Amino acid sequence: MPRDALTTVSDDALLLLYARGDGAAARELTGRLLPRVWNQARRMLGDQTEAEDVAQEAMMRLWRMAPDWEQGRAQVSTWIFRVTANLCTDRLRKRRVSALDEVDEPRDPAPGAEARLQMQARSDALQAALDSLPERQRQAVVLRHIEGLANPEIAEIMEISTEAVESLTARGKRTLAAALADRRAALGVMNDDG
Repeated sequence: MPRDALTTVSDDALLLLYARGDGAAARELTGRLLPRVWNQARRMLGDQTEAEDVAQEAMMRLWRMAPDWEQGRAQVSTWIFRVTANLCTDRLRKRRVSALDEVDEPRDPAPGAEARLQMQARSDALQAALDSLPERQRQAVVLRHIEGLANPEIAEIMEISTEAVESLTARGKRTLAAALADRRAALGVMNDDG
């Protein structure tokens, strides 16, 4: 069929002619649909290159299904616009998934397993060293250095003088330091000078 004669033929009829091997019908239908499909994809995707890919894929699907086309069941333009919309939606979903894949996992503020094990080892070592102190030294050290109470408060709690609290805590700290000295490296504690 001459090209000029095809300009008045419906999309349905052009698709059926293409299915029978008419290349001119395919060119006419492509000329009608491709610019509209590309515009739809470009507007949905906001990207010209992706719109070209989608438009080509939509047209390829149209050509593949041409032999099975049932004339009068649907409009060719409606069908291809639906296919284009679905292809665009799929690409937009992939973008969101890709964008999420590129986002770093949020850092867990909790210490990792290694840090928790080390903290537990330090806590156990400190508890063992505290348990080795005489009761009054242990009480003074715990109240001062673990509970953070001031010496006058500790003196009142223990019913002793502030000077006695200072003496007990000083002796307790020295004893703890000596008890833990050989375990500093194993517990990940640096020396005071380094």
